[in-house]
Amino acid sequence: MNPILQTASKAGYAVGAFNPVDFASMKAIVRAAEEEDAPVIVQLSAKTVRYYGHENLAGWMRDLAENSPVPVVLHLDHGKEIEMIRRCIETGWTSVMIDASHLPFEENLKVSRQVLEMATAAGVGVEAELGEIVGVEEEIVVEEEDAHLADPDKAEIFCRELDLGVFAPAIGTAHGFYKGTPKVAFDLIDEIYRRTGTPLALHGGTGLSDEIIQRCIKLGCAKVNISTNLKHVFIDGFADYHRASPDDYEPLRVLEAQFAGIKRLVSEKIRQFGGSGTGRALASAM
Repeated sequence: MNPILQTASKAGYAVGAFNPVDFASMKAIVRAAEEEDAPVIVQLSAKTVRYYGHENLAGWMRDLAENSPVPVVLHLDHGKEIEMIRRCIETGWTSVMIDASHLPFEENLKVSRQVLEMATAAGVGVEAELGEIVGVEEEIVVEEEDAHLADPDKAEIFCRELDLGVFAPAIGTAHGFYKGTPKVAFDLIDEIYRRTGTPLALHGGTGLSDEIIQRCIKLGCAKVNISTNLKHVFIDGFADYHRASPDDYEPLRVLEAQFAGIKRLVSEKIRQFGGSGTGRALASAM
């Protein structure tokens, strides 16, 4: 993930990071990226890893992306368990996230450094988080009054101490759909990126207006996460098909409807984030 996001950051676009829920949705993400000629990050939540297993997910990705003409990253999203992160690294994942943001700063730094050393030895990129992002992630709820934005002084120290592929500071966005107007701290994004030089991850990308997303990308966000939106398209694809064809019980046609909806969503987001047309050139440069 490191060279992909460094390139995106310097060129002024962002790479979409999408959370599939099965093989078909993973395939839809990769195929959309290939059609758009764009790099893409396929990221799995810890609960998805527990459901399918490290080896199965890594095997699916090898089947889908081994001969792909565009760069495809297999990334662990919001990893909190060291052993799970270790297994991802050992089974061929190309990037992992350590989310120790719930810990005091020094402990977060210590745990993140442990993961970075383990990952770097295997040639695997690392994402780490500072501050707590509001919303629901991995069944953990962070209420608005409990969330806190990343401190720019601590962010500078954090990124100086850790050579991260991407840094996820809490900047006012939220996981899930927004219940009101998000209060994105644009000045904070700008300051953190200027002081760290590290590509930033925009968590909580679902539901943000195009204006907000474009401004965040311009200020240094090179990775934009889309999870909740994809889950809704996945479920709605099934429900809408069955509603339109209540007597059709051929599962493959339902799966195809879900596949088409997810591929359409991913293509739209890739174009929105500005990555279209960059994939093959980036792959050849790597």
